[in-house]
Amino acid sequence: MSEVYAARRARLRERCAAGGSEAALVSGDANVRYLSGGAPAGAVLLLGPDRDLLVCTADPYADATGRSRPGEDVQVEVLTAPDGDPAVAAAERAGAAGARSLAVEEHHLTVSRHRALRSVAPGLRLGDLGPAVEQQRVVKDDEEISCLRIAAEIADQALGELLESILVGRTERHLALELERRLVDHGAGGPAFPTSVGAGPNSGLAGHVPTDRRVEEGDFLSVCLGADYRGYRSEIGRTFVIGTSPADWQIELYDQVFAAQRAGREALAPGTAYRDVDRAARVVLEAAGLAEHTGPRMGHGVGLENDEDPRLAPSAMGKLDACVPVTVDPGVHLPGRGGVRIDDTLVVRPEADGGPELLTITTKELLAL
Repeated sequence: MSEVYAARRARLRERCAAGGSEAALVSGDANVRYLSGGAPAGAVLLLGPDRDLLVCTADPYADATGRSRPGEDVQVEVLTAPDGDPAVAAAERAGAAGARSLAVEEHHLTVSRHRALRSVAPGLRLGDLGPAVEQQRVVKDDEEISCLRIAAEIADQALGELLESILVGRTERHLALELERRLVDHGAGGPAFPTSVGAGPNSGLAGHVPTDRRVEEGDFLSVCLGADYRGYRSEIGRTFVIGTSPADWQIELYDQVFAAQRAGREALAPGTAYRDVDRAARVVLEAAGLAEHTGPRMGHGVGLENDEDPRLAPSAMGKLDACVPVTVDPGVHLPGRGGVRIDDTLVVRPEADGGPELLTITTKELLAL
């Protein structure tokens, strides 16, 4: 895999050279990992004029899991001072190597840290690398998609097992903890994000933090979870009815959200504008009179972060490419009553290849559990 990371760094180096920078300092955790293959939290990667250097405060080779270990072609420097700043040290190394310009990720640096870089390397002209690495990460290679596919399978397994258990009387918090345990049991490194479980009036809330409310007969129960597999993160959300046949209002609301989610999924194709995917799902909910109860976007990218580019939102700029994994996750919450969320992870594929590839396959039928 070292050659994969080397190729990624070469692409970034070409972009920096085109922008007039002789070296680049990458400090976003996910970006560092994408370019190096593995790194401890807080590490930075210097693409210098003479070498690629990972600077960190913890020994990456001491990690028994191997997740923090970079590729063999990346040199590593572990700072001996425990309070040392890897970014400041890397800027010093760049200056010492003769670089005259250094592109940095300003959106990942505090103002004080940026000032510290200037103070230790006054001869360096600092420029902004911007979201160059995030943009490079948008299109995934086969190995990345394979990891996402396994992460989705793990989340499906964990959710499927939960649906076979007794749910009435259990708290949202208990169910969330059980799901996260099952993710690990099936091979995940951990949850991709804090698992959300909402029952009754809490159902359908995006990012709902589980409480001690107990699941009751007749509740909507919405669940959103994901698995982290080798750093790649899946996402799935489903909504169910507990104990009895669903009420008419529950069937109607579910059908409306399901129709919106289907419209968003069907809009996924190379060349489609991000905002048009959002619009395809949103127009269904607006026609049902639910515009004020929906969220600000209908999906987002997934990868080394569970919420990354592209954003499928009304104001988003850009168009989809093939091999871009995204979620389509419309939701509706009616205050005091509850709501519905349906969320899948998919990979954009051209029509000639069968259209979007659905990674999360748990049924979207409205089940009464």
